[in-house]
Amino acid sequence: MTTKEQEVSRTWADVESDYQRRMDLIPNLVNTVKGYANFEKETLIAVTQARASATQVKIDPSNLTPANIAQFQQAQDGVSSSLSRLLVTVEKYPDLKANQNFLDLQAQLEGTENRISVSRKRFNEAVGAYNVAIKRFPGNLIANLTGFAEKGYFKSATGAEKAPEVKF
Repeated sequence: MTTKEQEVSRTWADVESDYQRRMDLIPNLVNTVKGYANFEKETLIAVTQARASATQVKIDPSNLTPANIAQFQQAQDGVSSSLSRLLVTVEKYPDLKANQNFLDLQAQLEGTENRISVSRKRFNEAVGAYNVAIKRFPGNLIANLTGFAEKGYFKSATGAEKAPEVKF
């Protein structure tokens, strides 16, 4: 159980590291976009506020309850949503879309999103193995006596089960 719990903690650290990489890229992305005078300021403000809000949600690996994971995920979903709006808005600015710094940052952000997805998957696998170990006999007896508690999973974002509507 201790080994499995440590694996959960290790994979959680990977998740946090990948989310931190995304947070580190956001200021560079915002500064690159700010250079375009006509760019919608409320979009940039939304990205900056979502980043600030998400960085305040910290979870200790020993307290990975379903409620705490949901709170962390909600804050990160806010960042994802505001970044998506930013990237959609960029479509209106052909000069910005051609800017090499912007293209590099966009590619790094895309790679980081892929890393986050892989880290979350590995975390969920580690949590699954741990949760089974503490619920299956005889592990459940030991877990109850020694305080090993169920860990939370990452779940799909609300509305992810619905296909997006595409209009031309």
